[in-house]
Amino acid sequence: MKSIESLNKKIASCKKCPRLAEYIRDVAKNKVRRFKDEKYYGKPLSGFGDVNAKLLIVGLAPAAHGGNRTGRMFTGDSSGDWVAKIMHRHGFASIPTSQTENDGLVLYNAYITAAVRCAPPQNKPTRDEMDNCFGFLQQEKEILKNVTTVLCLGKIAYDATCKLFSVKPEKFGHNKLFEYDAIKILTSYHPSKQNTQTGRLTWKQWSEVFSKAKRLVK
Repeated sequence: MKSIESLNKKIASCKKCPRLAEYIRDVAKNKVRRFKDEKYYGKPLSGFGDVNAKLLIVGLAPAAHGGNRTGRMFTGDSSGDWVAKIMHRHGFASIPTSQTENDGLVLYNAYITAAVRCAPPQNKPTRDEMDNCFGFLQQEKEILKNVTTVLCLGKIAYDATCKLFSVKPEKFGHNKLFEYDAIKILTSYHPSKQNTQTGRLTWKQWSEVFSKAKRLVK
């Protein structure tokens, strides 16, 4: 791929996974009540951010009524709120909110992507679906030449990142740093509601991860 723009067009037109393609279409058509007047994006999502970034943030997949609705990763849902607020606080984002694709959010020295580009039912992609998406992550890696640190949000993101850099996965946990010759891999629990509302991931823990990420990419 010569550019991120051409890759993003390829991602948006992907239909490799019939189950996911059908699911995101159905979600976009049969909207939840609170978004009944909105037009959903309903297509596979590309990453976004600074193509010269040193920090790459890898999530699991778009949320059915977040990114799948708004057309941008970590946008329009509670996980996006946590990501934007902490990134703004640590100098990675221009504003502390992420509500719509055209809200003016700009990332500095950071690029956000995901292991899977379509919202999966129950947030559980199959192995084949993850494998189908892996090529997009590889192509992003080739384009994002300045990346020195990857922040993985959740175990699926961590496993995909280890595969991407051909390193053996270690035991996953929150705020762990694994350093290799080619890359530094930092891990965090995903800022999903099931983690943030249960106290598994606290704001203090979340901030500590981004403080470390900022030091790593200075």
